[in-house]
Amino acid sequence: MKPIIALSGSLRAGSLNSALLRAAQQLFPDDIEVGSIAGIPLYNGDVEERDGVPESVERLKDRIAGASGLLLATPEYNNAMPGVFKNAIDWLSRPPKDIPRVFHGKPVAVMGATPGGFGTNLAQNAWWPVLRTLKTRPWFEGRLMVSRAPDLLDDDGQLTDSEARARLQAFVGGFIAYAQT
Repeated sequence: MKPIIALSGSLRAGSLNSALLRAAQQLFPDDIEVGSIAGIPLYNGDVEERDGVPESVERLKDRIAGASGLLLATPEYNNAMPGVFKNAIDWLSRPPKDIPRVFHGKPVAVMGATPGGFGTNLAQNAWWPVLRTLKTRPWFEGRLMVSRAPDLLDDDGQLTDSEARARLQAFVGGFIAYAQT
């Protein structure tokens, strides 16, 4: 079984969404491989035309193309997805001829953690038109929005809340089963 590539939409060292992905990887070490959007520059068509697609983007595209699925852990900034995360997906869709290899039919799930009380509902909803455009195969059977996430982590950023871990395990386990079909 090929692993699922999991990406956090935050670059912060203390990211709640990166902590959520680390917990998912601990629960499913053989199935989840955490990737990174760090090092992906801001998209600029002039740069793409002059220099091509950056090597960091090409490596991540290859990892996603070879994976059984894609798991996005999205923060919510100003009621939408983070610009840095959308920028990464925009680069990953370049050049357009690579979209089928990287995204078409790729099982994808979206989850998120936030310090606020409303979860990442709006950010998750903002992703669906993007993922539809890329012709991914979204998993709609589960929803994971972790509210008040800092209260669920220890000082080392480990998810210690048993209810949140159980919800994460059910969500990721369900997505793994979906991605294998």
